[in-house]
Amino acid sequence: MSFLQVTWTDPATAARGYLVIDRLVRGVSSGGLRMRAGCTLDEVRGLAEGMTAKEALNYDPGARYVPLGGAKGGIDFDPCDPRANDVLTAYLFAMSPYIERFWTMGEDLGLRQSEIDEAIENIGLQSSIQAVYPLLDDEDKARRRLADAFAVTVDGVSLDELVGGYGVAQAALAGIDHLKLRDPRAFVQGFGSMGGATARYLARAGVKVVGLADVNGVISNPDGLDVETLLLSRDSHGGIDRAKLRPGDLQLDRDEWLDVDADVLVPAAASYAINAGNAKSVRATLIVEAANMPVTAEAEAEIDALVIPDVVANSATNSWWWWTLFGDIEPTAESAFEKIGTNMRRLVAQVVAAPSPRAAAADIAAAAVKEIEQRF
Repeated sequence: MSFLQVTWTDPATAARGYLVIDRLVRGVSSGGLRMRAGCTLDEVRGLAEGMTAKEALNYDPGARYVPLGGAKGGIDFDPCDPRANDVLTAYLFAMSPYIERFWTMGEDLGLRQSEIDEAIENIGLQSSIQAVYPLLDDEDKARRRLADAFAVTVDGVSLDELVGGYGVAQAALAGIDHLKLRDPRAFVQGFGSMGGATARYLARAGVKVVGLADVNGVISNPDGLDVETLLLSRDSHGGIDRAKLRPGDLQLDRDEWLDVDADVLVPAAASYAINAGNAKSVRATLIVEAANMPVTAEAEAEIDALVIPDVVANSATNSWWWWTLFGDIEPTAESAFEKIGTNMRRLVAQVVAAPSPRAAAADIAAAAVKEIEQRF
């Protein structure tokens, strides 16, 4: 049962918003804020439970960072609507007592960190993660370290937009090694921060990215797409610039994303993307959940593929913030990628050795939560 559930209605647009704090550790919880039309309380509750597991999976008794509790925020509103920023600001203002003391959060589906930071400043709060500041040994030094990390760019993309997808790519590569896939081809559904970085680092590792999906449709090429060009020219919502396509690139409708033949499938957009209605169309032998809850339980039971669960695969964004803030890594790309790569491959090796990777991840998280409870 969740620790706290809050439902909010925007008086100007009637948009609904939700906050679920699943658990507090040392009085603080962690989890992002998403905005999408159709977001529900049940969805946010499931995401908050996942955040508790995601935090716990990265527990290291010898580290400065001790995992926080899990939480999640969600707003049922179209992020492309011109009123979206006003709705975001109103939601954050309504939730400000929780942000001040209990809930640390960052970007999730439909929102960028820069948008959240601007709204946080406009309503007079210090930061979207200020609730964790009392747990820091040296707040000023820690905040400078995180600011330095956010200032880092890697080949034209900011580090904070790369760490999550880099972790997903590392999880995918570990899964490829486990299955001994030769010359694997990958399809990435979603081309925002998570999907874009995943595609970049899969391509750089020699995996042929044969398809990408964004809000406007599907781009595919059996010989591989020019991921880097598409990445550096995408819009703020992860939209692909069709003017940058090459002559051999094909354009398909949005609902044809499972028609592209690929060994590795990375759902990196909305929750419930793979469900009972389309599970039989999945061709991949490896699914790496970059999005939160992209595969329903009913679909997973029908799919003949190894599924690396979201709480493992996409946990790097969250952990990178805390590793940096608490001082477990330096504010550099090299330090971040080394830590993420080592940690991700360790976690994937643990879960893929079990009959059910999802159940194995849950068991590891539960054991960590128990140990953390004993400490605090």
